[in-house]
Amino acid sequence: MSVASDAVAVRRGPLVVAGGVLAAIVAASVADAVLALLALAAGAPDDFRPLKASSYIFLTAVGVVAGAVGWVIVRKVSKDPEALVRWLVPAVVVVSFVPDFLLFGDGGAIGVMALLLMHVSVAAVAVFAYRKVMPLS
Repeated sequence: MSVASDAVAVRRGPLVVAGGVLAAIVAASVADAVLALLALAAGAPDDFRPLKASSYIFLTAVGVVAGAVGWVIVRKVSKDPEALVRWLVPAVVVVSFVPDFLLFGDGGAIGVMALLLMHVSVAAVAVFAYRKVMPLS
């Protein structure tokens, strides 16, 4: 019998998972706020709506919750969730960049670069949280 076959996936209670997801939303929103402030200080247009807290906090929450749902699905259906997550997360982040590139006219290079960095930081924070509260193995 191998060690791998003896491993049992760790299951956390719903309050722990919800707390982890909420913590990820808060931490990622703080990272987004820092990036937005830096972008505005660097010359992004003041009226660029995606750099307003009401926009990025809402979208961060949606992204983190959607990512958590995807994480749960991967845990349930994949025979090798680690391998799947290793390529799926970067692929989803790159696809999430597409709408941002359409905003060059409104936000300029600095505004769009901030949005791209926001996507990466949200993904990094979320994956860290998911690994803590919903381990893959």
